[in-house]
Amino acid sequence: MGIRRDARECALQMLYEYDVGKHSRDEILRTFWQMNENPEKVRDFANQLFDGTIQRLKEIDRVIQQHTKHWRLSRMAAVDRNVLRLAVFEFLSGGKTPETVVINEALEIAKKFSTQESAQFVNGILDSIKIEILEKGQMGDGKPD
Repeated sequence: MGIRRDARECALQMLYEYDVGKHSRDEILRTFWQMNENPEKVRDFANQLFDGTIQRLKEIDRVIQQHTKHWRLSRMAAVDRNVLRLAVFEFLSGGKTPETVVINEALEIAKKFSTQESAQFVNGILDSIKIEILEKGQMGDGKPD
């Protein structure tokens, strides 16, 4: 597994703890990295994803909610909700990761931490968000890092 996938998985775990455990950002960062040894590049990218997602959480949740008819965020499985948040942050952050890669990474992570059905659910929502963001010109340039 690559550095960026490892970082996304770490960021997801931290987001889950933030969402479900209701712990503070600082506490999560401190305890997560005490219990998980990873190369500095993994830590740096994971921290960037985690921090960016929680800083823009209201905006991200609003985007997701607009694309999840008949589903309140609170009713979604916590893993699915946070996989979506992480991917939407990457869409909105102007990063250089192509949108199809962001979606594929989200699907693989959803399969690993949730279910096959979750991956289908996540795929439908992210595809809809991707189309809207591309139409509005709000996504990064799509060039690989």
